[in-house]
Amino acid sequence: MQKTWIITGSARGLGRAILTAVLESGDNVLATARNPAQLDDLKALYGDRLEAFALDVTDEDRAHTAAKAAIAAFGQIDVLVNNAGYGHFEAFEQKSSADFRAEMETNLFGVINMTRAVLPSMRERRAGHILNVSSVGGRVGTPGLSAYQAAKWAVGGFTEVLRGEVAPLGIRIVSLEPGGMRTDWADIAGNAAASTVLPDYADTVGATRARIRAYAGNEVGDPARIAQVIRALARRDDVPAHLVLGTDALASFDAAEAERREAHARWLGVSRATVFDGPESEALGALLPG
Repeated sequence: MQKTWIITGSARGLGRAILTAVLESGDNVLATARNPAQLDDLKALYGDRLEAFALDVTDEDRAHTAAKAAIAAFGQIDVLVNNAGYGHFEAFEQKSSADFRAEMETNLFGVINMTRAVLPSMRERRAGHILNVSSVGGRVGTPGLSAYQAAKWAVGGFTEVLRGEVAPLGIRIVSLEPGGMRTDWADIAGNAAASTVLPDYADTVGATRARIRAYAGNEVGDPARIAQVIRALARRDDVPAHLVLGTDALASFDAAEAERREAHARWLGVSRATVFDGPESEALGALLPG
């Protein structure tokens, strides 16, 4: 059955790969980009099945207009892919409040704006898929990515909460968490920040920046394969709350989970000793001044 998609950030990178896979499958797409002229070549190939739409996802009113445009063009919205996003590698102390807020606006509130725009239609039809392209950075902490990963962690939490609210309405939602992909993301993220890393952060943020720049072009994640996974998920009812994508992402996730389990076990006595009538704990006493 032919579906109608909205895909944000579709001009390049993973968004472009998703858009191409969906169009090749025969579905309809309203594809958003800040500069929709970048989609002219695909429009020439796929004609009326592709509507290019100018959108900055931080503009809530424009997000609602995009949803209305998709319904006007194709009659309904079956799938929303929240893909638009970016990140810059900078030490938090060196990152301006304006830059931090701007990343949060795009990476978190862009997801919120688009989701709010499509939900009424999906709820009315009792059907729909919302696929949030997050990152394994929504499960781990990487020096230099404070704003980006704060937003991605929030996207994961938002996904889980909304999933519980809309599941009885036939709406499926998943947080997709890839690792490095062979797109231009690493080049942009690593080079966009003009600031020089302070010497005190050379071994943390500086090392991350150098590692990401060296990794650019050698990432293990294949955008085309990830796009095929996303296309298939939109035809399944049993989607997971979180889906980690890529062997590098799995390694990072597993290491972070092991560290959390270790800390949980080490501090378990303190956790249990903080309730009324809880068990006495030497661990709690050891934390308090004598």
